[in-house]
Amino acid sequence: MSINIQSILSRLGVDQYLMPFYTGAKHSETKKHGSAQSISPVDGQTIAVFDLIDEEHYNDVVEIAKKAFEQWKFIPAPKRGEIVRQFAERLRESKDDLGALVSYEMGKSLQEGLGEVQEMIDICDFAVGLSRQLHGLTMHSERPLHRMYEQWHPLGIVGIISAFNFPVAVWSWNAALAWVCGNVCIWKPSEKTPVTAVACQNIISEVLEKNGLPAGISCLVIGDRNTGELMSNDTRIPLVSATGSTRMGKAVGAAVGARLGKSILELGGNNAIIITPDSDLNMALIGSIFGAVGTAGQRCTSTRRLIIHESVYEAFKEKLINAYKQLKIGNPLDASNHVGPLIDESAVEMYLSSIEKCIAEGGKFVVDGGKLEGEQYSSGCYVKPCVAEVSADFEIVKHETFAPILYLIKYREFDEAIYIQNNVPQGLSSAVITNNLREAERFLSVSGSDCGIANVNIGTSGAEIGGAFGGEKDTGGGRESGSDAWKAYMRRQTNTINYSTELPLAQGIKFDL
Repeated sequence: MSINIQSILSRLGVDQYLMPFYTGAKHSETKKHGSAQSISPVDGQTIAVFDLIDEEHYNDVVEIAKKAFEQWKFIPAPKRGEIVRQFAERLRESKDDLGALVSYEMGKSLQEGLGEVQEMIDICDFAVGLSRQLHGLTMHSERPLHRMYEQWHPLGIVGIISAFNFPVAVWSWNAALAWVCGNVCIWKPSEKTPVTAVACQNIISEVLEKNGLPAGISCLVIGDRNTGELMSNDTRIPLVSATGSTRMGKAVGAAVGARLGKSILELGGNNAIIITPDSDLNMALIGSIFGAVGTAGQRCTSTRRLIIHESVYEAFKEKLINAYKQLKIGNPLDASNHVGPLIDESAVEMYLSSIEKCIAEGGKFVVDGGKLEGEQYSSGCYVKPCVAEVSADFEIVKHETFAPILYLIKYREFDEAIYIQNNVPQGLSSAVITNNLREAERFLSVSGSDCGIANVNIGTSGAEIGGAFGGEKDTGGGRESGSDAWKAYMRRQTNTINYSTELPLAQGIKFDL
């Protein structure tokens, strides 16, 4: 299956030559042939070329955002929610085009591309409701005729650094909440997937322009690591939300922390499913395979490890092997294919290197991997999803490889399974498949999974926007999306009002003159 990418780009208002920064639907910056390219891993074709933003223009963008904040922060939160509602409506109108573009530029299946746009719509709907629920608390004062309460104020500029694997959804998690909280946003998308970012920027910019609002409420800068460093060190940006590798997150966290700024870090995952003797093996099979091969294993919540009880190990392994034989690998825009390409050839090299390391440590592949060759794989980014039997203490098993490599580990006692699950540096997502109530509750208890997400009878991959998303340890500790994640985008202020005719001090302190 093929798509008319030029028609889609035209409908989304995206040119073949991208500008290094966007602060509105219309821009006077001279377009020129770029120094970098967005290349589709689907067929190896160039989608667009672009320049990376320089420091001078970056500073211009920050000043535009600062000016916009001075107007946006005074607009009542429900009115800000109305702007987000209009953005969601435009996303609904553009869902097919934007979903196809996500699939083509990133390489995930069309269904997953459409699902990513739906996730944007969902978080916008959530944010619209939230715009009328930014609640503070009231407290009783120990002093008579005093009232205490807390309220929440916007921070200012929120810097958003997103990754290639969810090129638009994770931005929207941050932006929709940040906007209703009264903040403005500067978005640095992955330089591997800037085209979808520009499409989204065009949509929100048109909404802002239609409502007579400053373009600087939503800004986009196309840059590399240097741009991320500028944002991380910029005292004008009180909050930086960064999604990516643990290595990147540590650098961002250190830079932001050094200036006492705030950061939300969504970093690596090394997610496991525990399959117990009391599990529904068919249910376990579905969760395991989608978790391992969905988005070609390039989700932070992808299933990397299966921890299987010895009594069902062989039976489940055979089910898994048979199921892997049925996987179809190819153009992700073809609905008959299950697995698309990795993002680029460097990802393929990392995948092949991990296979070699696994074999060197003694791993036995029961489903072989390798790079796929042939005309339909001409981009050089298609690989075989593979499965290896390993020991839990292999060094490679403790690392996150952003590719469809699944490790099988055998266990005897449930406590051992939990120990194996937790004994990695990462702590994002986890799951247990069991019909045993005691095992399920044990897994969710304080002595169970140490991850930010713990599921029972579903897999590790995929999350609804109603719950806060994020993980612990090397995953960074950040939380985005639902629940009370909105509080990270605001500053808390405690207020005390004295409506008496005296000024008593707290704790009964006397200070008479």
